[in-house]
Amino acid sequence: MKMKRKQIGMLVFIAIIVILMVVTSQTPGTIADADSYQCKVYATILSLLPPVIAIGLALITKEVYTSLLAGIIVGGLLYSNFNLELMLNTILFQEEGGMIYKLSDAGNVGILVFLVMLGILVSLLNRAGGSAAFGKWASRHIKTRIGAQISVMILGVLIFVDDYFNCLTVGSVMRPVTDRHKVSRAKLSYIIDATAAPVCIIAPISSWAAAVTGFVEGEDGFSIFIRAIPYNFYAILTIVMMIAMVMMKVEYGPMKLHEDNAKKGDIYTTPDRPYANAEEETVDNCKGKVMDLLIPIISLIICCVIGMIYTGGFFDGVGFVEAFSGSDASQGLVYGSFFAFVITIVLYLVRRVLKFDECMACLPDGFKAMVPAILILVFAWTLKSMTDSLGAAEYV
Repeated sequence: MKMKRKQIGMLVFIAIIVILMVVTSQTPGTIADADSYQCKVYATILSLLPPVIAIGLALITKEVYTSLLAGIIVGGLLYSNFNLELMLNTILFQEEGGMIYKLSDAGNVGILVFLVMLGILVSLLNRAGGSAAFGKWASRHIKTRIGAQISVMILGVLIFVDDYFNCLTVGSVMRPVTDRHKVSRAKLSYIIDATAAPVCIIAPISSWAAAVTGFVEGEDGFSIFIRAIPYNFYAILTIVMMIAMVMMKVEYGPMKLHEDNAKKGDIYTTPDRPYANAEEETVDNCKGKVMDLLIPIISLIICCVIGMIYTGGFFDGVGFVEAFSGSDASQGLVYGSFFAFVITIVLYLVRRVLKFDECMACLPDGFKAMVPAILILVFAWTLKSMTDSLGAAEYV
């Protein structure tokens, strides 16, 4: 079924390219007139095709990376009128937002560094045994199936700094708890995912806030983000629906099958059973305590708040609210995650939970864990640039 979806998605993409070549067949632009160049489909309905294709292919194929890349390629082809040289230069080197220029922007790189630091923290938490210790503590205090699911939500809400950090931490910590109460892995995944992104996108101190505010040029992006929170109906309604389903014990569709089987003892009833024989990622370090999870996370949140108000001029006499709204979120989050990283290493070394070389071994592991998030962000930034270059905003 999965292969069939991928094949259908690829056929749809090829068909769209062929149609576009016919519809937009005309004299291609050249690199020489790039300064005054404007594509033939500028500010027309075709300018909406890149995001539509990316979203459509993602829904069909369930492959985010290839779908985003397909949207970028379509945007580049439309902008260049199918001039291959101009398309490649547009996607990679366009000064208004090509992929390379996006990666050279200090604000964007700051967000990527923040993600890497979070990945390293997750690796440290797991290797130190803090995640396992918290899981054992929760298992002793959570007595019901509903309680296990609610606890996943609560921990997800508390870790609001980044959705990837949220998923990696909550998943490794709460998996033993939900397994004990026979909650299917599919339901656990749904609760984690339905908490992580919605909470992070309405949290002012998060990688989402940093990324979104960067899209608003020449305006106070942070204050706009704050004012838009009550209108983020997807995030709010997703959280409400998730709580209602858990409290009312309502299941339907494929999730009902997963949950019915889980109550009988089979928690891995996804079609291809990809995790039935997987080894646990959490390291059971006998020296690890609950504080080895809580102190790093609390330090991360506090340091990120201090980092943001610092960039807003709070320590130069600016009021707290003004400093928060005028902060550089990307820079503040980098400061916060770095100092949280240092505090975590010092904590583990002082408590002799990990040796220094073991702490340093978490650096590449953390980076690898965040590669998917980095790829998605870079592709999303580039897709936005392609859409802007086609005049989608003007058309809308």
